[in-house]
Amino acid sequence: MAVQQQKKKAAMVMTVTRDRVVPLEKIRNIGIIAHIDAGKTTTTERILFETGRTYKLGSVDEGTTVTDWMAQERERGITIVSAAITTFWDIKKKSNIEQGHYRINIIDTPGHIDFTAEVERSLRVLDGAVMVFDGRTGVESQSETVWRQADRYKVPRICILNKLNLIGADFDGSIKSIRDRLGANAAAIQMPIGIEHSLTGVVDLVSMKAFTYDGVESNKLEEGDIPSELLDKAKELRGVLIEKIAEFDDEALAKYLDGKDLAEVDVKRAIRAGVVAGKFFPILGGDNRTATAQLLMNAVVEFLPSPIDLPDVEGTDPSTGEVIKRKRENEEAFSALAFKVITDPHVGRLVYLRIYSGILKSGQQIFNTSKRINERIGKLVLMHADQRELIEEAFAGEIVAAVGIKDTTTGNTLSEPGRPVLLESITFPEPVISLAIEPATKQDLEKMGLALKKLSDEDPTFKIKTNHETGQTIISGMGELQLEVLVDRMKREFNVEAKTGAPQVAYKETIKAKGLGEGKYIRQTGGRGQYGHCFLRVEPKNRGEGFEFVNAVKGGSIPNEFIPAVEKGVREKLENGILAGFPMVDLQVTLYDGTYHDVDSSEIAFKIAGSMAVEDAVRRSLMILLEPIMKVEVSTPTEFMGDIIGDLSSRRAQIQGTEDKGIMTVVNALAPLSELSGYATVLRSITQGRATPYVEPSHYEEVPKNIQEQIVAKSGKSTAN
Repeated sequence: MAVQQQKKKAAMVMTVTRDRVVPLEKIRNIGIIAHIDAGKTTTTERILFETGRTYKLGSVDEGTTVTDWMAQERERGITIVSAAITTFWDIKKKSNIEQGHYRINIIDTPGHIDFTAEVERSLRVLDGAVMVFDGRTGVESQSETVWRQADRYKVPRICILNKLNLIGADFDGSIKSIRDRLGANAAAIQMPIGIEHSLTGVVDLVSMKAFTYDGVESNKLEEGDIPSELLDKAKELRGVLIEKIAEFDDEALAKYLDGKDLAEVDVKRAIRAGVVAGKFFPILGGDNRTATAQLLMNAVVEFLPSPIDLPDVEGTDPSTGEVIKRKRENEEAFSALAFKVITDPHVGRLVYLRIYSGILKSGQQIFNTSKRINERIGKLVLMHADQRELIEEAFAGEIVAAVGIKDTTTGNTLSEPGRPVLLESITFPEPVISLAIEPATKQDLEKMGLALKKLSDEDPTFKIKTNHETGQTIISGMGELQLEVLVDRMKREFNVEAKTGAPQVAYKETIKAKGLGEGKYIRQTGGRGQYGHCFLRVEPKNRGEGFEFVNAVKGGSIPNEFIPAVEKGVREKLENGILAGFPMVDLQVTLYDGTYHDVDSSEIAFKIAGSMAVEDAVRRSLMILLEPIMKVEVSTPTEFMGDIIGDLSSRRAQIQGTEDKGIMTVVNALAPLSELSGYATVLRSITQGRATPYVEPSHYEEVPKNIQEQIVAKSGKSTAN
């Protein structure tokens, strides 16, 4: 009853701008997520075609897709940045939800691991997702990665097996891999009619009807009876489906226990309840280039949640830390999360916002809770890939972009002045590769600095720092492709010519034992001098726990006003490294004693003393280097498996095992990133171009002693330990 009242109330809350007169319950904010080359962008293109958003099917191969609008995307045939686009879909047939006009906000995300930040921030703000799998291989490495990301943000999902029209398609094996490798409570709601080149449509296991099409270009689906040879299989799969979903709906469960057949609306209602709760994942399957995208859109609207189907938004009071809940409706106080920043050549800095509650208007003053500063909205726009639609106001449940916000960055919470709330931010992985970059000419120097700043503002995994010893600018990211694209964007978008060095592995430093150190900084040059003196203790922490500074000073041996200066000196020294110039991580630094001078002590003196003390302590402990270890997955014809394993073993790889996927064999391994330079080229050579590598960051591990010595010697740093 309460749900019905809530829906009735939501139906009264209307957006009023052109094409936006849609109640909250008829909005779907979804993302298309998958492993690289599973068919995300192709799926999005067919959806836009079926919904009338476009009048011609775009092609990834021809570079004519709507959502892959960047020059680099069209040249490489991959998605690099997530693209938001709005379309509409009508529900007319028998359904578990109200019939009518539904607004679908879609974000098409990249599949390449180098651009994983785009997936991370998109999933943080979405209400649901369509997970696309290659029907020949089922779950692949990046499939697992994005599935875990969706789990972390509790995003309900529906799954679709694509490419069942290609040789090697394995419908049953792909479903098994979803259950086994992802641990998902999943069941098919469609099955293919035919397989590989004989695929002509799908059986809808909910309505028990067959839907066929006449070729890829056709936008007509013919509804009919299930072919007799597939009827037994369809009944079997429907039985599995009903067994899994009956528990999510009381009425469906009662009928199931009484041995009664469930009506179509009963099954849909139970599926929706399971999906919205995040406890069930329906699986569709076919060829996403075809008119079966109509069935996918029905599933998106019928099974994925609207903003009001989800729990109230939870945040914290920035002053007290108490939990604050905001209802997802227009009458509530405004709250939003900034999840993306881009530099648009026409309008300047654009900040993408997911509005969770309240209304946002052009010219409105808002409060950045994360940075505790006021901002003012200039203009508001709806994004349609690289096109913009100017709007005057935006409402709860919407994804929009704002012009004129100067200091808001990715992950910041925006709220109503006087009613602040701090929402969960977005976490991003650390870069694993870096390279030196310098301007081609002196004229490019200033422009390069500005371009790098704007690009790092857009991409949280893109880091910039200056090596003070060499004067070089070092850029770091998730992979060579990401850095290559960013350097190319500097040239095209900012007209900056730059030279780059060879990619370097982003090593890290840490310690394996405790150490004590002393730092004393005294300068007397006439008049007031400088005096800072402190004692520090360093201790190792578990891998991935980062840096922690502990103030254990007692008795006022160091005045409180100088403690932050000591910490700042420690942090700066660790950031620049001690063993070989790489950032030092996973250690606790405790300040436990020191002395000061009434007149000569200053913040700068204690900052220098802190830097000296932590270096002394670390050198008295056992310093080691850590290197990024990559998860490597190679899909290959079986005859090349021995050569591939031999080559990986020569690269210090640990072979984790092999598995058969359709007509291919997959070799799984863990290998140091430093040994994988040029690996794709070598792999093509030894397999006649028939094997495909996939590499993603896994974890950091200690560098072998002999290799560590070589790296330290090359760095020119002291090896004292």
